[in-house]
Amino acid sequence: MHIEPFQICVSDVEIADLRRRLRDSRWASATPSGPWQQGTDTTWLRELVKYWADSFDWRAAERGLNQQPQFMANVNGQRVHFVHQRGVGPRPYPVVVTHGWPGSFFEFRELADRLRDPAAFGADPNDAFDVVIPSLPGFAFSPAPAAAGTSAFQVADLWASLMRGLGYQRFGAQGGDLGAGVSVVLASRHSQVVDGIHLNFLPTSYEPAIDAADSPLTIPEQNYLREKGEWAALEGGYAHMHATRPQTLAASLNDSPAGLAAWIGEKFRAWSDCDGVIEGRFSKDELLTNLSLYWYTQSIGTAIQMYWENRLQPLRFTPGQRVLPPVSFAHFPKEINHPPREWLERVFNIAQWTDMPRGGHFAAMEEPELLAADIRSFFRRFRH
Repeated sequence: MHIEPFQICVSDVEIADLRRRLRDSRWASATPSGPWQQGTDTTWLRELVKYWADSFDWRAAERGLNQQPQFMANVNGQRVHFVHQRGVGPRPYPVVVTHGWPGSFFEFRELADRLRDPAAFGADPNDAFDVVIPSLPGFAFSPAPAAAGTSAFQVADLWASLMRGLGYQRFGAQGGDLGAGVSVVLASRHSQVVDGIHLNFLPTSYEPAIDAADSPLTIPEQNYLREKGEWAALEGGYAHMHATRPQTLAASLNDSPAGLAAWIGEKFRAWSDCDGVIEGRFSKDELLTNLSLYWYTQSIGTAIQMYWENRLQPLRFTPGQRVLPPVSFAHFPKEINHPPREWLERVFNIAQWTDMPRGGHFAAMEEPELLAADIRSFFRRFRH
């Protein structure tokens, strides 16, 4: 496996083009509805776009991103961008951490610091990790696959090869959103090298086999499935579009930075523990660093393509099928779904379950300390 160092370098021409597009935004007419009632609030969006055009310092963000050791690897014919941070401790444990949409590798900067060097944050240096954070194929600097069919299953195979190429014979995995699906498949298809997985989200395509006679649905499971359906009907339009007409949507979002900000920014508000105030959890600079990664790499279309692929290859389990490596689940109260423990136990060996006091879908950004402590606690059992 060939690996080479990587640094981000966006041209001045691209930066100037983005600012021009932002300043030339053509705004949709307001509707007689309350703020955020029908989606992204226009007043908030105008303010964010103005800041993006006139005040946001991409060069400072770029320097910050380039402080992380980044690499590009050729893994089984697929080029993969990844961050690789070596742990500070007597025997760091390797973990591969996978992001989702609408996030990126940028999500994990504070979490990675706490995992890499726990002593710097008042924790035990014996809990240090070697942290590998790949960009999913088609996201940011990982090119899109040349052929169709790259779902969580194929990505998990890539990650197993990447970790082996980095010299790790055994490792753990962590993920939320799309990254949770990749982590589940890593555990199910590569149990010979994956010690365990830590999840802070249950993939919505997860479907255990149900035997109505021997193991009927419990009341909490019935409530969960009802609530999941209700959420999908009211809030899941984005996912249905991603999974059925990704290229139709990509034509708009790849051309309009204001549209991209509306599509992604609304999710950071709706899915986080922010009480309706986005800047209560994420600064404008954080939001725009993530948005700029999508914009400058023109990856929004290739990123949402993974929803199409995952629809064709859902996480369905057959009767009696179980994932062998132990699983830890961190349940954040403002996450978009709330599965009961017994729903996961139909397939997984739940070794640790934590009900978090606060936090939402973007746990690594919202509550990096809580998430890091939970990850340390779970993987401690494998360090011997």
